[in-house]
Amino acid sequence: MPLNVYGDTGYGSVAAARLLSESLSGSETVPLLIRDPEPEPQKWQPMSKQELEIVAGGSGWRKLRCYLVLFFWLGWLGMLGASVAIIVQSPRPVAPSLLWWQRALFYRIHPALFKDAQNEVRSGIDAVRERLPYFKSLGVGAVILEGLFNRAASPPDLREIDVEVGTMPQIQQLFLESHRGGIKVMLDLCELDLFGPLRSAGNGSVMPSDVSGSVQNALRFWLELGAAGFGICDTDTAYSAQTLTDWRVVIKEFSTSEFRRIVVVKQTGEFLPALNIFGTSTNHSLVEIVMRSLLPHAHHLLSRQEVAVAMERHLSTPHSGIWPIWMMGGETTPVLHKMLLVLMMTLPGSPVVKYGEEIVPLTNVSAEISSAHEADKTNGQGDSIGNMKQSALALFNSLSQSRLREESFLYGTFTFLTLNYSSSSLSSSTNATQAPQKPPVLAFVRSWGCVHLLVLLNLGPDIQFLDSAWAPSLPTAGVFVTSTGMDRLGATSLETLRLQPEEAVVIKLFESGSYSP
Repeated sequence: MPLNVYGDTGYGSVAAARLLSESLSGSETVPLLIRDPEPEPQKWQPMSKQELEIVAGGSGWRKLRCYLVLFFWLGWLGMLGASVAIIVQSPRPVAPSLLWWQRALFYRIHPALFKDAQNEVRSGIDAVRERLPYFKSLGVGAVILEGLFNRAASPPDLREIDVEVGTMPQIQQLFLESHRGGIKVMLDLCELDLFGPLRSAGNGSVMPSDVSGSVQNALRFWLELGAAGFGICDTDTAYSAQTLTDWRVVIKEFSTSEFRRIVVVKQTGEFLPALNIFGTSTNHSLVEIVMRSLLPHAHHLLSRQEVAVAMERHLSTPHSGIWPIWMMGGETTPVLHKMLLVLMMTLPGSPVVKYGEEIVPLTNVSAEISSAHEADKTNGQGDSIGNMKQSALALFNSLSQSRLREESFLYGTFTFLTLNYSSSSLSSSTNATQAPQKPPVLAFVRSWGCVHLLVLLNLGPDIQFLDSAWAPSLPTAGVFVTSTGMDRLGATSLETLRLQPEEAVVIKLFESGSYSP
């Protein structure tokens, strides 16, 4: 059937073309060619379960999954093997098993010091018992009671304490509460004439069995009450190979694997006298623990130079094999006293503090305050003394906590360092003809594994800084642990470190980028 759209005009005629051109001539934007209408976009639809199973079940996907699982387990096993190899090859120091007296902080106290104004003993023993929580807060592990027995008696009755100190029920209560608080109690027997007129100066003479037996029975009496041990001086007439042998037998009877009792020999001179044991002069077989002084005993305040000589002698002397318990010894200024606290708490061995030394003895504080404020001795002196005591106590607490926390102080090796240092004081270079002698900057390292704790002590009056090549084997980056001024915090570098006059610092060294708080 013919298609006639435009009436009489046939399809494709001139009239039809003219009509089409007239209808399109009204717009210049009409394209010359008319496109077919585009189909509507299909909406996305998720694959059904059946379609997923068909696609996932293909051979290509199964191979890919197998390869991925294989690579995962091979990579995991490779990382596990590498970790095990690193752990096995890395040097891991084995911590030795330390006994309680190798970990403890000792505290010497004389109960007779706690008397009232009327010289009546309300009780020295009770005053010590009331201070047990304070001792515990300081980190004290053992208390050494001094002056318990009557020194005038010859021989003294070791089963009874001096009436000026307290009574037996009071000291029994002290043993009970100290045991509950985890603090051990030792008895000091120094400067007692234990054998009376039958004296033995360690020349090999033998004590009668009844005299020696009475002393051993007295030791058993106190050990049964809970005493952790006894102290004896190397100058006592009872100090001999026979005495130490007899005492060790008694100590062994009451010692267990958890609680071992001890005998401490207090060294009064520069060297410990040798004992005549089986024809040989030695003290290693009987003396196991010795209490030594950092400073020589003197009747005056020791100068900076005297303190420096004593400190350097102890640091440069090799360890003798006998476990040392360090005490302060002589007296010096409060500033040097705090430096000695740092030294005593960081040396190999165990520290022992006398009552009041953790806050600096009052006599030393008063002397320094008087010299520093000679123009005005009254205004502000009490505040200055209080600030010194608080600063010293804060330093002591910091050192005590660091000693318990840092394994390097408990197990670490000791290395004394020889430093190259320079002074930044202008007074040191003003006199070119006679250069003043520089006081030493002492240093040592306590190392355990990859941890190094560096202790620096500047005993001079000038600011000191270290040479960049002073210790090439040690890392230069570190973080402050504590300092005598209690004003050192955060990270530091040995290349830029400046030591203040009469300052001691403890720095924990670490490799760059390996430290994490």
